[in-house]
Amino acid sequence: MIELGRRAAVGGALAGVATAAEAAEWPSKTSTWIVGFPAGGPTDAFARPVAAQVAEALGQTVVVDNRAGASGTIAATQAARAPADGYTMLVGFTGFAFAPIIYPKAGFDLLRDFAPISAFARVQSALVVNPERLDVKTLQEFIAVAKAKPESIDTASPGLGTVPHLAIVNFQARTGVLLHHVPYRGGAPALQDLLAGNVAASFASIATLIPQIKAGKLRALAIAGRRREPLLPDVPTMDEAGLKDFRAISWFGLFAPKRTPAAILDRLHGAVQKALTADEVKRVWAEQAAKVELESRADFTRFVGQEVMRWSGIARAAGVQME
Repeated sequence: MIELGRRAAVGGALAGVATAAEAAEWPSKTSTWIVGFPAGGPTDAFARPVAAQVAEALGQTVVVDNRAGASGTIAATQAARAPADGYTMLVGFTGFAFAPIIYPKAGFDLLRDFAPISAFARVQSALVVNPERLDVKTLQEFIAVAKAKPESIDTASPGLGTVPHLAIVNFQARTGVLLHHVPYRGGAPALQDLLAGNVAASFASIATLIPQIKAGKLRALAIAGRRREPLLPDVPTMDEAGLKDFRAISWFGLFAPKRTPAAILDRLHGAVQKALTADEVKRVWAEQAAKVELESRADFTRFVGQEVMRWSGIARAAGVQME
């Protein structure tokens, strides 16, 4: 009875995991990449060009499956429970690093349930102001006004528990200022109200800001990343503006259920990395002001671990929990 119990336990542990023979023959059928957001959004925009290139390289169809809801956590939970056979992948993004803090009922943990495969892209954000509403030209001027008049600067975000919201929380903690956070239902209405002057400031993705900055409708005070933005060469980084090691970067990448065989992960990593060098992919990335990420699977895994630690701490400080 004890031996039968052991065999049953082993069998249960291996259920849904590809065997060595199956891994060697992979892929032999269509794969599914689950995206937790509607078609046309940033995550989907990065997933589809890569999926098309990977499908061509591997000789099998890759279907991008959009399963929107609860900031992507429904899709991530479904992907975490999928067989670890290399045929179901999750297209992840920054929000999954802290999702279990914001969504206590989320049925997944990025480090516990997934194996990172490859980054797709990283998109920097910037702190911007409406110059007609708030006439400051530098980050230090912004901080000075915020300290002199606590809660006087209306600062928009796409919603509670989003990366821009947590950037506001982290900015306040790092600088000692108190901003008036105004959450919206999405980035589009937040940007619309910022342009209209109904709010004064926001952290937002560079891709959505560049046209408005170049038109003079918004003023960028600092880039919340490690490098200056090539399309905005005169805008300093947060480091250069005096706030060291402040980051608010949106990243996107591919993940597999945790026990997917390493041979499959390595082959997928190679296919994705090759896809990122394709002209069509580079074109889309340029449109999104995104940086192509060519790095090893080990490097991406370390990066994800660091992001989970950093963003989880910021999310706990925010004290926001969603149903």
